[in-house]
Amino acid sequence: MNRLEETVSTWPVNGMPNTLADRTRRVYDRLAAVYPVSTMFFHSRAHRCALGASGLRDGMKVLEVATGSGEMFRRLVRANSQGTTVGVDLSPNMAARTLRTARHKYPAAKAHCQAVDARHMPFRNEAFDAIFCCYLLELLSTDDIVGTLGEFRRILRNRGNLTLVLIGQNTASFNAVYKVLGKVAPAFWGRQVEQRVPDLIESARFEIVQDRMVRQTFYPSRVLVARK
Repeated sequence: MNRLEETVSTWPVNGMPNTLADRTRRVYDRLAAVYPVSTMFFHSRAHRCALGASGLRDGMKVLEVATGSGEMFRRLVRANSQGTTVGVDLSPNMAARTLRTARHKYPAAKAHCQAVDARHMPFRNEAFDAIFCCYLLELLSTDDIVGTLGEFRRILRNRGNLTLVLIGQNTASFNAVYKVLGKVAPAFWGRQVEQRVPDLIESARFEIVQDRMVRQTFYPSRVLVARK
């Protein structure tokens, strides 16, 4: 057993089944039209912080994993107008909506989206200069987090940056509410993993170069930038 496997083998999973992928896909397909509201109220500040901390330069080949509402994807397309920006999401409806709105707003941009499982991505090794992933790891089982970080490392070029946004765990009252929500609807809310992820990142042979906490309304987020 390697260091990464030893680290995650001690994690509690709060009763989550090994994978919630099928249920999560159905939930987010149904919420594709209304999910942007939550991003506007809770996530947009963290997205802005992540973009600023990421080191992204115009002209890169950039991937966003778990595009969700597409708010972050549009930021990336705008900032990378001379490059290629690719988005993937487990939900086909989310991916289609993200691409439609991005192309409407930036018709000249080289932007592409598709429905892809982050655990098994159809991209060649070292295909991207930068990878972004916001609020995904909370929805994955322990084994799936390990596999997804491995995929990030595989498809990211050497010295490229991985930028993650996670749900924060630095507010006791928020944590208590989130724990209840995660038990009620795990396929939508998942569970908080922010305090454990830095060890996983380093075990996956990334170096953390930025670490920031952000709050919007009552919703805490943590932005981590790691270099391969």
